[in-house]
Amino acid sequence: MILRLSTPAARALLVFVAVVFAVALSYSGIRNSLAVQFAGQNTLESYERATRFEPDDARNWYLLGRYWQYNLEDPDAQRAIRTYQTSLSLDPHSADTWLDLATAYESEDDLAAARNAFLQAKRSYPLSPEVSWRYGNFLLRRGETDAAFAQFRIAVQSDPKRGAAAFAISMRLDPDIHAVLDRVFPHSQDAYLSVINALSEQGQTDQALVVWAALANLHPRMRLLESYPFLNALTGKRQMLAAKQVWDQALEFAGLSRPADPSGSLVWDGGFESDVPVGGLNWYYPAFVGGVQIGLDTGEKHSGKRSLRLTFNGLNNVNFNDVCQYIAVQPSTSYHFSAWLQTRSLSTDQGVRFGLHSMSDTVNSMAWTDDLQGTQPWTHIELPWTSGNDVQELVLCVSRNASRKFDSKIRGSAWIDDVALVPAPPEPAKP
Repeated sequence: MILRLSTPAARALLVFVAVVFAVALSYSGIRNSLAVQFAGQNTLESYERATRFEPDDARNWYLLGRYWQYNLEDPDAQRAIRTYQTSLSLDPHSADTWLDLATAYESEDDLAAARNAFLQAKRSYPLSPEVSWRYGNFLLRRGETDAAFAQFRIAVQSDPKRGAAAFAISMRLDPDIHAVLDRVFPHSQDAYLSVINALSEQGQTDQALVVWAALANLHPRMRLLESYPFLNALTGKRQMLAAKQVWDQALEFAGLSRPADPSGSLVWDGGFESDVPVGGLNWYYPAFVGGVQIGLDTGEKHSGKRSLRLTFNGLNNVNFNDVCQYIAVQPSTSYHFSAWLQTRSLSTDQGVRFGLHSMSDTVNSMAWTDDLQGTQPWTHIELPWTSGNDVQELVLCVSRNASRKFDSKIRGSAWIDDVALVPAPPEPAKP
């Protein structure tokens, strides 16, 4: 629509109205920008100036209330309460404001008002994990354990990462781990994993095994890497039989199957054929360490599609024990270790060999195979090994011992393939 103004006075009036409108918009924008700028300075004066420039902005009052509540030099809960109430008069649906108001009331021992503020926060944002978490802690402080656990359950359902904290608090009140899992935890894979990881860091592997069993009952779909922190904790505490069970379940949960290792072999992926990430009860090794490049090689292999290659750069007298695997074994049992090894231009008097190490057997803790030096074709390496009494763990490593000779800096390459550890056949009965 085209507005036609027939007189100069009408045109002048339109221009005047437009200028006034533009000035008003500019003034409002400037005030808003100044209020935002002041609010971001995080001082009492700046928060107060923000409320003067934008008195109808609930957030400015909320930030001022938080200053009065949480500043360390001169906190004033009563001023905070009054300021929060002003903020809520402008925005009565702010869960954050209700939460901080509830905390301020509680600090003043006005528990009825605090409870009402927490409930208002719940009404404003019923699925908020933060609201449920803080309300649950308030209920715990009031001794209302059942109601608190119900709120923790809501918080963990919405935010599974809170599982570890919820578990720790709940266990202090109810030491029955099964009861805590039933009362506090939804059937959430991520929540269980958060607890398992936290317990693993604390070395509480027995409790973590109980939570893992609850996780297993969910038949989860998870990445294998998610089990590695727990497996590291179990192997670190030499709970190898439990680690083996967790490893097998984790492989199932990840939809992975065992590579085509020799029948009965306890070495996992002795042919380096799988694409499973290093760690867990698989091989673990860095890509480069102390002058040794480590990686898979599809060009050289004894069988299958590839082998593991070590390349020594000739700059170091390497003491190398960095390609290893944890293996669960039976106590007082005889085994037969075997592997295939190839070398090319491998210098010095110390070549590549295998070491079998039992950390809990102080008498026969280490067994070594013969080493391979120079340039050698694929060579079959063998070693009988018997676990000691009560020994359930074995650490198998590809090794090179440091040389004591003058020309000690090792260079050249070695390839490893088809590594196996199988129970030795029983000796024939004597006539």
